[in-house]
Amino acid sequence: MLKYGLAAMAAAAALAAATGAPAQELRIGFINSDSGPGALIGKHLRNGWTLGLEHQGWKQDGDKLGGVPTRIVYGDDQSAKVDIGLKEADKMIKQDKVHIVAGIIWSNVIMAVSKPVFESKVMLLSTNAGPSPLAGEMCNPLFVSSSFMNDGNAEATGEMATKDKIQTVVAMAPNYQAGKDNVAGFQRTFKGGKVVETILFKVNESDYQADLAKVRALKPQAVFIFAPGAMGVAFMKQWATSGLSKDVKLYSIYTIDGVTLPGIGEAAIGATEAGHWNPNLDNPKNKAFIKDYVAKFGHMPSYFAVQSYDAPALIAKGVQATGGKLDDMAAVAKAIRKGGMDSPRGQIKYNVNGMLIQPYWRLNVIKGADGKPEIRGAEQIMMRPDSFWEKCPANMRI
Repeated sequence: MLKYGLAAMAAAAALAAATGAPAQELRIGFINSDSGPGALIGKHLRNGWTLGLEHQGWKQDGDKLGGVPTRIVYGDDQSAKVDIGLKEADKMIKQDKVHIVAGIIWSNVIMAVSKPVFESKVMLLSTNAGPSPLAGEMCNPLFVSSSFMNDGNAEATGEMATKDKIQTVVAMAPNYQAGKDNVAGFQRTFKGGKVVETILFKVNESDYQADLAKVRALKPQAVFIFAPGAMGVAFMKQWATSGLSKDVKLYSIYTIDGVTLPGIGEAAIGATEAGHWNPNLDNPKNKAFIKDYVAKFGHMPSYFAVQSYDAPALIAKGVQATGGKLDDMAAVAKAIRKGGMDSPRGQIKYNVNGMLIQPYWRLNVIKGADGKPEIRGAEQIMMRPDSFWEKCPANMRI
């Protein structure tokens, strides 16, 4: 009896292979910053991811995502440590045999991780990092973003500063890929004025006194700064005590958000941000996302949370569209791109390089009705493809 049972099982397995039946298990690796200064951002990234999975019906290993039983493994890059991020990705690919590597906050980490991921025919789904090379000359059919291309918010900020008739600007950013991308993006669209100085500080910097002294000496009309996570909290507190806000307008990106606002407090009031998520968007999906997120985690979400929340739905859509077949992850990535993204940000289309073509908004930090600082969405600044897609080789486009 046992003999015949084993034979039947073998026959069923052979039939499944012959007919291209769905794989038994979808395996996803999620790389985050769960320790170090970047854990402030990582908390929101993980929260959004968790809520997104729950909204797709997945709560534990074995639950289905896109109709396929799914297992998820996690890795910590310890806040932008490239060697650690590479080690985690290598383990996911070789030991855990993942089909998708998702997450990743830092552009230097994703740039390093992308090579072994693509070489292994594994899909890379960024829920944050969006370096220009992955949008341009290093684009790949296995890549999909649920977030942004690094330069996008910076380009929107350059347009804001132009519209506000700013003449002189000091640009500040951490000295790594995303920092350089954001400064370049601002300069690309800032017209009629001049960036008189660019200050590149170390990643995870906490002391800006020397930089602020330089700003004081240069006397610009405005400062443009990209300082995500704990860097933003430290900068904004020192900016407030410096007194520079009386004479210098501050344009910040990835600096004042749902992650950092509780730590910054009233020092954020009066600042202007550009953002690709407007918390005041009047659509049912956005309202439901905010309501469920606050109920589960007890604080307002950030765009980090939104980006990560959207990722599980994209994976489910791609897997469903390909009939649960996981032997060709480029086909899954293609299905995701062709289907676009139904997000709290609205209905958004993909470009041929896997980057989103999405709106960017002016966001003002005001004193709310309860007296606490609040991020209030204002007008849309722009919506256009990123500035690097034409550098994506034709044979790599979808």
